[in-house]
Amino acid sequence: QVQLVESGGGLVQAGGSLRLSCAASRNIFSRSTMGWYRQAPGKQRELVARITRGGITNYSVSVKGRFTISRDNTKNTVYLQMNSLKPEDTAVYYCNAEEYYETFWGQGTQVTVSS
Repeated sequence: QVQLVESGGGLVQAGGSLRLSCAASRNIFSRSTMGWYRQAPGKQRELVARITRGGITNYSVSVKGRFTISRDNTKNTVYLQMNSLKPEDTAVYYCNAEEYYETFWGQGTQVTVSS
């Protein structure tokens, strides 16, 4: 019954910015490493960024320097700030929560970057 609620996707011009948000239940969020994944048409789903409960981050080389992941532990929300967007960033972006023995996924939000 628990779910991750995503928002912030949309259509932007190349060079623009978007901020994705993912809200989770307090119990799940407090125990989980949070992450963002994406899947473009015809391609395998890939990790974009992740952040541990203590704030340790990891980024895909393709987005490092342009994207920033963060989490607000008082609001049980993880964010992905995306700057300098490129057409190749176009994909469905999924929020992910990794607990010790269970994984949760958001419904996905479409990000489209036009040329």
